[in-house]
Amino acid sequence: MNCLAHGDFCRKLEVKEFPTFALYHNGELVERYNGKRSMEGISEFVEEKLEQIKPGSRPAHGLHLPKPGDKGVDTQAQPEAPVAKDKDREAGTKAGEKHNEQAAQLAEDETPADKVSSKSKPKPKPAPANPQGISVPLTAESFQKLVTTTQDPWFIKFYAPWCHHCQALAPNWREMAKEMQGVLNVGEVNCDAESRLCKDARVSAFPTMYFFRGGERVEYTGLRGLGDLVSYAKKAVDVGSGVQDVDATIFKELEEKEDVIFLYFYDHATTSEDFEALERLTLSLVGHARLVKTNSAALAERFKISTWPRLLVSRDGRPSYYNALAPKDMRDFRQILNWMRTVWLPIVPELTASNAREIMDGKYVVLGILSRKHSDEFLQSKRELKNAALEWMDKQTQLFQLERAELRDAKQLRIEEAEDRNDQRALRAAKNMRITIREDDKKQVGFAWIDGDFWERWLRTTYGIDVENGERVVINDQDNRRYWDTSSSGASIMASRTSILETIPLVIANPPKLTPKSTVGTFESVFFFTRTFISGHPIIFFIILTLSVAGATIVARGRSLRRGARGGILGVTGNTGGGFFNLDGKEGLLNGGSTGKVD
Repeated sequence: MNCLAHGDFCRKLEVKEFPTFALYHNGELVERYNGKRSMEGISEFVEEKLEQIKPGSRPAHGLHLPKPGDKGVDTQAQPEAPVAKDKDREAGTKAGEKHNEQAAQLAEDETPADKVSSKSKPKPKPAPANPQGISVPLTAESFQKLVTTTQDPWFIKFYAPWCHHCQALAPNWREMAKEMQGVLNVGEVNCDAESRLCKDARVSAFPTMYFFRGGERVEYTGLRGLGDLVSYAKKAVDVGSGVQDVDATIFKELEEKEDVIFLYFYDHATTSEDFEALERLTLSLVGHARLVKTNSAALAERFKISTWPRLLVSRDGRPSYYNALAPKDMRDFRQILNWMRTVWLPIVPELTASNAREIMDGKYVVLGILSRKHSDEFLQSKRELKNAALEWMDKQTQLFQLERAELRDAKQLRIEEAEDRNDQRALRAAKNMRITIREDDKKQVGFAWIDGDFWERWLRTTYGIDVENGERVVINDQDNRRYWDTSSSGASIMASRTSILETIPLVIANPPKLTPKSTVGTFESVFFFTRTFISGHPIIFFIILTLSVAGATIVARGRSLRRGARGGILGVTGNTGGGFFNLDGKEGLLNGGSTGKVD
């Protein structure tokens, strides 16, 4: 029985360790097997019980058991002597004496060199990675041999000789390979010469860099400076050593060095499948966050863990939990990775070229424009940003819990009302109501800071801000290409939690209570304003669109009638012509004019 899938039933049977072997008769427990977990031990237990059930039905000398790896067994063969010695003390003594004689004879036959080698046969050490400190040119054949079919980690660049960005990257790539000598294999593929290999690797731009390990890969999308490449490569090497097991002391030390740590709790019942799923996650976390595991009771008490396995992320000591609804969810690689992507950034990360889209897209972002030139002011501003972020997160969590509690109360009221009326249909409908509200259903507010000195030109052209005039804060809405840089008083938003927390509610209101500024030109501003209005007020937009179409149709028809009054299709003018023909006038079809002569 799989106790992960049928946990309640296993608890009912008082199964407390795994694996557990038990004999039942007519639904009642007869005996638990506590012997050796071996083929011989379990076979002896089963044979003994079968003999008790039906005396004389089992072979007198026992069974001949297959060896590990055998594909069949001779049912007529006699069992080996150990079956008899296990039940007969005298036979066991004789078997022991025989074994000692054989061991002594083998010891006499061994030479001194054999004895030394038998005591300690050192395992052959694997060849060191990147022994020459170079980037190895790879072909389709060598790629298959060295990368695809091995478990060795490789950092590989796909490039084209004519690519200017590839040429600019080349010196830093060579230096990185030299830095990683004896640590990490580094390679490169010329996509002009190995076009099929690059196509199979789905390389669509140059240069493209991948970290490979055991048939899996992850793309490097960071900066291309030497320090950035070396830092990423070292983190990738750490991942190759597996998920580190930590206790409370080691975890505390990690918290002082790492902004984001994923912590996996396990116990004695955690299966090999769970650990295999955990190891798969390490590759995708390279360059993002640290992943460790623990069975520490102190850490379980600190984070209030009561079920295992369990996964959480600690950001600046603040835990967020992965909600697994069933045991299989803890082995769902894609589902866990999608959750990790939403929380693997620090609470207040630095905005860089490599993570800009991840930080800015799909949310409001409180962006602190800071300067490292004034170290004291810089540290104080970062601290204020982090405190503002933590207070805002606490407030939003409380509001979410309150909203969910209100929905649950409303559901309970419907159930009670249906029960009072004895309305079974309404009762079923009320019980089937699902509360699916989630914290991320609404547009989220993120926090980040940017180096105002390094990104001076971009900040000046995008927000019109120069950090030389003082550190500032803007609230950016990248989806609609707009931002806010002033508070309700008209003053600039400063890097203080008071100024930030007072301004955020005014910005995220629908519609915003503060007038935004645009990060793009007039034409694009109109486009994004229209898109925002449609998504925020679809019914009003539909009414306006319907009235506009109706109005345009009426105007067009009126113009058509006026053109017909001036002459119609035949182009003949008349006093009251209003269609294909004029019916009166001098040249009217009825010829009703008084000036004509009647014969």
